[in-house]
Amino acid sequence: MADEKPHIAQTDKSSEDYDKSGYDGMTGAERGPQKTVNLNRNVTARIQNPLAGIPRETLFKNVEDFAHEAGMAEHIPLIQRGALVAQDPPAFEQIAELDEDEKDALRNEVLHKWRQPWALYFTVILCSIGAAVQGWDQTGSNGANLSWPRDFGVPNEGQGATDYNTWIVGIVNAGPYIGSAAIGCWASDPMNYYIGRRGTIFISAIFCLLPVIGSAVAQNWEQLFVTRLLLGIGMGAKASTVPIYAAENCPAAIRGGLVMSWQMWTAFGIFLGFCANLAVYNVGDIAWRLQLGSAFIPAIPLLVGVYFCPESPRWYIKKGRYDRAFKSLCRLRNTPLQAARDLYYISAQINEEAAIIGNSNYVTRFVELFTIPRVRRATLASFVVMLAQQMCGINIIAFYSSTVFVEAGFGALQALLASFGFGLVNFVFAWPAVWTIDTWGRRTLLLFTFPQMAWTLLAAGLCFLIPKDNRAHLGLIAFFIFLFAAFYSPGEGPVPFTYSAEVFPLSHREVGMSWAVATCFFWAAVLSITFPRLLRAFQPVGAFGFYAGLNVTALVLIFLFVPETKQRTLEELDYVFAVPTRTHVSYQLFKALPWWFNRYILRRKGARLEPLYRFENAVAADQGAAVKGSGSH
Repeated sequence: MADEKPHIAQTDKSSEDYDKSGYDGMTGAERGPQKTVNLNRNVTARIQNPLAGIPRETLFKNVEDFAHEAGMAEHIPLIQRGALVAQDPPAFEQIAELDEDEKDALRNEVLHKWRQPWALYFTVILCSIGAAVQGWDQTGSNGANLSWPRDFGVPNEGQGATDYNTWIVGIVNAGPYIGSAAIGCWASDPMNYYIGRRGTIFISAIFCLLPVIGSAVAQNWEQLFVTRLLLGIGMGAKASTVPIYAAENCPAAIRGGLVMSWQMWTAFGIFLGFCANLAVYNVGDIAWRLQLGSAFIPAIPLLVGVYFCPESPRWYIKKGRYDRAFKSLCRLRNTPLQAARDLYYISAQINEEAAIIGNSNYVTRFVELFTIPRVRRATLASFVVMLAQQMCGINIIAFYSSTVFVEAGFGALQALLASFGFGLVNFVFAWPAVWTIDTWGRRTLLLFTFPQMAWTLLAAGLCFLIPKDNRAHLGLIAFFIFLFAAFYSPGEGPVPFTYSAEVFPLSHREVGMSWAVATCFFWAAVLSITFPRLLRAFQPVGAFGFYAGLNVTALVLIFLFVPETKQRTLEELDYVFAVPTRTHVSYQLFKALPWWFNRYILRRKGARLEPLYRFENAVAADQGAAVKGSGSH
């Protein structure tokens, strides 16, 4: 790399000098010398482009040095054109070096943003199939809970039921999440470091295949618990890696929609698991074994297909393998120009990250999750969204819906049918988020859906007070549980894994995602262990009311501590999370909240909200405003 590194841009212009897109019409070179933004304490909430303000001659010289060092000298003219686009995305129409086909491809990034290479869709969809293992296993154990405890001499309901047996059932059900939180999630960082994203996914697929088969032939609850612990190792490593892999491969404009395919396939796995529960209901004593063992099915295409996918270009760049990163990007982008642009832009931003973070090992990276301010804010935000997924109560339904419906007075077959309905609603209502997660945004979806989940869960609990001989008893319980799932699926369903995969800098992305997923799975284990006992102690009304209250608590935490990330590149998010937590909280309490009250409660249409973030130079998302503003078709 050149000795003179690209600087992070910060102009002296005020926000009034820019239009709503943040683009002022000048090229990067015309803006002149730039100051440096502190990536640990971005008190002015400015988002910058690290290439902005570099004179063209210096930029071209930096590109030449970069290309020679990377062994890509034959691509110098292409990377130079890509660097010009990356320096000032909305001004690409004025770049004389670009031909019309290249300009047309850049316009299509905005006008036809879903027109992406097949390799990108194949990569994201195939790897997210691995999430179906998690969903299928949840529902397999859901149906199996009606049978295996009695077969293994630990009945948790009816004759012979004891508090001890209730704890045993909870611990066995929590096995995958204990294994994930204790081993699987934390193993993903060294595995990613040495064998890459694809290698980690391959190893995790093996752990999601063999232990599932083992659970189907277990002879006592201890063996069943061990097989589920081993399954958890694969689930943790996979859940910590697949969303990162997808996020690193996707363009910013559609990253949320594609990364959330993780949740789509989890919901689909839940749905298929309920289908399998019904399919084997009448096969006799081995029904629960088939319900548990059938979860191996989605692991097979993941195991076989992952090596047909390109490795993450950001992982290659992190390893200094720029030529391979460029080849991956060429498969994941529509044109070589877009691949060259992303290659150089990512490299420039990684240099900026390295300047504040430096070199570190596994232990120091973990410690830095809580000590480096920029990383600490991402750690807090990811912790909140992952914890909220367990606080919302979705997994008391995913794990124990059959038990809950039996408690409500359903027969065993009716309970499985009602659980099937829950799975269907969960899957169908996840689809809207494919579009809304990148338009409404992650934060907006959460703030809208959490109040709805709170009142629907409370309503479902209160319906248990209706006498059982009243026909409305069963119908209303099922209705409000289904309505709860309909609000969960486009909000807290897809957001946590999508959000956590994108908020950490590349240097800490693996260990950060490990932390986030371990948080999620640890509390899932706590929920799985405690809910059977909670249900016995609180009864359904108290249990559902308790989780309704947790929804309100989660809403407050999200409002205060979770910044928006939509349509920002992974590198631009460094500036979002450089904003001090105190600044973000103060803005939400004293500006956003009063504006919301005036606009939606008092119905004052003239209420205006001053934006938190100011875009001092053109960044990637401004390309959309420039193209749409020009009327290109």
